[in-house]
Amino acid sequence: MGDFNLALVIIAAVVCVVVFLFNIYLLINYQHPDDLNQAYFPKLVVVLGLSVAEISILMLPADVANRQACSNNIYNGACNLTLPMKDLWLAVYIIDVVLVFFVIPFAMFYYEGDQDKSCGKRVFSALMWVIVTAVVVGLTLGILYGLVGKVDFTVRKLSSSTTNFPSSWSSLSLSKNHPCLTGTNGNTNLCDAYIAGESSEAKWTMRTTFPEYVVALATIVGSVLFSIFGGVGITCLPLGLIFSFLRRPKAIITRAHYIKATELGKRAKEVKEAAAALQREERSGSKGRKWRKNVKAVEKELLFLEEDVKALEEMYPQGEKAEASWALTVLGYLGRLILGIFGFIVSVAWVAHIVLYMLINPPVSPFLNEVFIKLDSVWGLLGTVAFAFFCFYLLLAVIAGAMVLGLRLVFITIHPMKYG
Repeated sequence: MGDFNLALVIIAAVVCVVVFLFNIYLLINYQHPDDLNQAYFPKLVVVLGLSVAEISILMLPADVANRQACSNNIYNGACNLTLPMKDLWLAVYIIDVVLVFFVIPFAMFYYEGDQDKSCGKRVFSALMWVIVTAVVVGLTLGILYGLVGKVDFTVRKLSSSTTNFPSSWSSLSLSKNHPCLTGTNGNTNLCDAYIAGESSEAKWTMRTTFPEYVVALATIVGSVLFSIFGGVGITCLPLGLIFSFLRRPKAIITRAHYIKATELGKRAKEVKEAAAALQREERSGSKGRKWRKNVKAVEKELLFLEEDVKALEEMYPQGEKAEASWALTVLGYLGRLILGIFGFIVSVAWVAHIVLYMLINPPVSPFLNEVFIKLDSVWGLLGTVAFAFFCFYLLLAVIAGAMVLGLRLVFITIHPMKYG
């Protein structure tokens, strides 16, 4: 197990670094051109938030691989695990909660604040909003923890004719070579125990720690959002890629395309006139709430216009490298078709696994579980890697579902990412 433990630590460290670098690459390619060499704090929050979201998904296969460091014939509490997964799970979820309720709102309120205000006033305004959020969240969590911060376990007593069960497992020395309790006669082979009758069932109530309670609430909220966005995205993600190939631009110029190009020219002229009018109002000093509202409307219209222009340029590339651009466009849509078909297979596999293993009681088949176990028999971490891929696919499905349904918070609208 020594080589396996070392490989697991190395892979975990490498994956964290790769995730962080990948998110930096995403930020560079998806940031707005006007944000180059500025707004470093919101960018840091974006990279950190994406990294935590992805690592929280990859923690699932890491936890599975981590338990392979234990022998199967001893209970987990007596095993020295390679990674302290309980502490890591708590750390990831606590960081997630802090980001969602405090850091990200501060960055968004600061970044979306009135640009005419000084930096100090924008920081003060963002802090006020975050403090209000902290008070509301703190009171809610505190009241809920005081009232219902307990866990009920249904337990059934164990009995043994060999020896009395101890009140604490810490006094035992269970291991691979000594897996049984020592009997009253000193014989270690008398390992018999049986479950008492149903009448011995009882509820064991205990109060959780506050960090664990926060993790539990975050998990509940995340499960609800996952069910909504993941259920939509697991269908829309592969079908969106396939339909984008079917609706790909053709190398045929029609009258409708000429009309579309003419409409784009008219819209561009209207946006230019509206921007000029706003500029005149700014110079005259009339920069009230109506002016800021009109500025946002023009920015929104300009964004739509840029998207239509990019779509038109994709259909009819211009310049010296037009043929190369068109070839890359065709290859890109072929890649979407291949990824869409592959994603459709993965989506069907997930839906079949949910039906066969989770919805039907008793389960009809372990399905994906059995596949991952067999892959592990081929190579120690192959099943874990496959499990990580399937988990990461669910994250992509949730993102696709969020983009389809849209995300509008109380004061803030979340817009989908656009390349460039």
